[in-house]
Amino acid sequence: MTQLDAKMKVGLRIKELRNALGYSQEALAFSIEMSRTYFAEVETGKRNISIENIERIARGLGVSLREFFDSDLFTG
Repeated sequence: MTQLDAKMKVGLRIKELRNALGYSQEALAFSIEMSRTYFAEVETGKRNISIENIERIARGLGVSLREFFDSDLFTG
């Protein structure tokens, strides 16, 4: 299996949580006052994101940073 880099792991986690809530990229980006284009690039692992923006997205998803990073994606 291919190793995912940190940007891909973060993006996959965002997508996983967003889909669980039934939000579109556009709806979530709008709700947290973030550019949809930037958000899409983060979610696809094309953009290096700051911890401040991870926290902003996590809040928009209704999870803490602890909950955000509590995923098998970030182990090992």
